[in-house]
Amino acid sequence: MTKSFAAVDLGASSGRVMVGRVQSREIQIEEVHRFANEPVRTTNLHWDILSLYREVKEGLKKAGPVDSIGIDSWAVDYGLLDASGALLGNPVHYRDGRTDGVELDGIPDENLYDTNGLQKLPINTIYQLAAAKDTPQFGIARRMLLIPDLLAYWLTGEIGAEYTNASTTGLLDVRTREWSSPLISALKIKPSLFPPIWMPGATIGEHEGTKVVAVGSHDTASAVVGVPAEGENFAYISCGTWSLVGLELNGPVLSAESRKANFTNEGGVDGTIRYLRNVMGLWPLQECMREWGSPDIGDLLRKAAREKPVVIDIDDPVFMPPGAMAARVAKAAGLPADASPALLTRCIMDSLALAHRKAVEQAQQLSGRHVDAVHIVGGGARNELLCQLTADACGLPVLAGPVEATALGNLLIQARAAGVIEGDLAALRTVLRETQQIVRYQPSTRR
Repeated sequence: MTKSFAAVDLGASSGRVMVGRVQSREIQIEEVHRFANEPVRTTNLHWDILSLYREVKEGLKKAGPVDSIGIDSWAVDYGLLDASGALLGNPVHYRDGRTDGVELDGIPDENLYDTNGLQKLPINTIYQLAAAKDTPQFGIARRMLLIPDLLAYWLTGEIGAEYTNASTTGLLDVRTREWSSPLISALKIKPSLFPPIWMPGATIGEHEGTKVVAVGSHDTASAVVGVPAEGENFAYISCGTWSLVGLELNGPVLSAESRKANFTNEGGVDGTIRYLRNVMGLWPLQECMREWGSPDIGDLLRKAAREKPVVIDIDDPVFMPPGAMAARVAKAAGLPADASPALLTRCIMDSLALAHRKAVEQAQQLSGRHVDAVHIVGGGARNELLCQLTADACGLPVLAGPVEATALGNLLIQARAAGVIEGDLAALRTVLRETQQIVRYQPSTRR
């Protein structure tokens, strides 16, 4: 029995609609529509959510008849609905500066971490809400919907919050997997703003007669489903604009040491915990390449491989905002302002590989889980230089691929919900190992 599913996969710089045709031991995917995701600056930096919705509808039209639809996207950002269900303005982009310096008065960091298990990041929804709660718009809001839930609402008319994405807000209790009444009360926000929780695999509703199914709607949750690991002793790096570096665990790690190391406990599929840290990822390189006129990435990486290593703190907040990235990287590295693209690229790659190593090593120490291999999935799996440098830095084999891990994870959860594939995450990953290309990078003898 073969069934077809549509995966709507929205990233921070582009989106696409993928169609997967799935049998019990086989999965084939095809990209049917790709589109840019370009923010718009007015008084704030916003997502162009109406343009995204138009492109999603166009992609679903191109997908043709499918058995269900699943949506995943980046985390933390949201739209507000009024009493009639209308959107109160375009969602604000997490790279907007409105959360700079925002603190949560009356909520000690230790109490916050013990409840939500999240690393302290100013982009998290809880800080965005703290920055927005006194605005007129917020005063008339009746519901808050995260990006994939907002799109699902427009497709189906149904309101809810998918668990894996809700877990990134800072307002979900990591133990109960429900909204935290004490945190919501401390923030002085109406509890009714937060909709019921959907678990991955649940049917949300229908769009033009086709089921819309909750998947791991945080794109990293779907990407981790798409990691073709064998056994539990693996680390993953979901590498794109961000690098999400961590382990898959059965329960949260809420120690003081974990909090101080800024590790996060996000919800995963099948009750797992994505124990990870956000690393800056390929964002600095992406920004530099825009400045350089989008040179050929393969040629740039080959030239970078011949340069000598230069290291910076890639996680320095100075690299968060867009614009003038090459100058910031050069300044941080102590390089001349006219440093070549190849040298700056090598600097970013070496620095990112070392940040990967630090996160992998700390995750093992803090969780007590030993790692035998590192899986890199997402766009970074194509970056041979980064994969090899990460293997060298970690002293562990790196297994790169699939590039389409997020879409594959999305599709596999839909396929399981439809009864095409049965079993736990290990069974889903067996299908990936048997059908997807994976490249192995052995660490060099020098570290």
